[in-house]
Amino acid sequence: MKSKCSWTVCGFGAGWSFSMIVQRSRGFFRRVLGAGCLGWTVAAVWTASAVTETIPIPNGSFESPATAFVDTRIDSWQKTPKPVWYDETQGLWDQLTGLFKNTDPGSPDHIHNCDGDQAIWLFAVPEVGLFQDYETVDWDDAAPTHAFNARFEVGKSYQLTVGVIGGTGGMREGVSLQASLYYRDAASNRVVVAATNIVYTRAQFPNATNLVDIELQVPTVQAADPWAGQHIGIQLLSTVGFELAGGYWDLDNVRLTAKAAALVQPGFLDNRFGFSIDSEPGLRFEILATTNPSLPLAQWTSLGTVTNASGMVRFTEPAPAPGTRFYRARQLP
Repeated sequence: MKSKCSWTVCGFGAGWSFSMIVQRSRGFFRRVLGAGCLGWTVAAVWTASAVTETIPIPNGSFESPATAFVDTRIDSWQKTPKPVWYDETQGLWDQLTGLFKNTDPGSPDHIHNCDGDQAIWLFAVPEVGLFQDYETVDWDDAAPTHAFNARFEVGKSYQLTVGVIGGTGGMREGVSLQASLYYRDAASNRVVVAATNIVYTRAQFPNATNLVDIELQVPTVQAADPWAGQHIGIQLLSTVGFELAGGYWDLDNVRLTAKAAALVQPGFLDNRFGFSIDSEPGLRFEILATTNPSLPLAQWTSLGTVTNASGMVRFTEPAPAPGTRFYRARQLP
């Protein structure tokens, strides 16, 4: 016989989990209305995928303000403050980063994969950088606009992507730049959640006309993480030492996405029920089952664990399932 399957997605405790109700009967897979859930139906074969959300970043492509050549003003982004050691007789600190208009397509220095018409330069000098979060201000705003209002949500993983060109202006190999995601603590200090160090080599940055996408991953946020529920911040910071200082980076197209795992592709094979877990690669899950969902989680039966090495992993019941069965895939540390 075919099966009828209704399911809900929920969160539990410090980790997070999913629950699925399976009932044997004729018909189709159907998601039913539950607490805080929407109802919908799909005939015979049902598939889905982990939900990927694009988080808007104000002026993430550095198109504002528009310039005909260059401009040291950058909307929505706050520049790092001038350190006490920096001597402005060698150049104003404010001029170490700014906007520039991409050259015409026929120009030998045209950036072919520039997003829009503009990008920014950032000199390879220690502590030069830009950052943006819920509380930042830019050159034109004395108070925060709160335009970047995104938070680290429990049950979601995050990916930051930045287009980068290195090696310009006489930059030497080994010069470094850091891209990071952070949150502010109670004292408003920027606390890094995850960071990636970008090191200039000719092999990674072979020319100055194509941006290389650099990616940064934040694993699935747990309820116990200090950054859970906090506003997200993005920082681009020169981490070069004084011995290698010199040259500049070109940066463009800063992107941020969030991904929440999902149970997908439920179905029966040889009278055994199974489903797939679509999530961030590398996560481990414990599969729990019961015929009575009102029982405490400690009284559910553990059917084993699975590791989602590739981003999609299949779980199949070791024996034919009973007529009604509830499942949870609980993420493990």
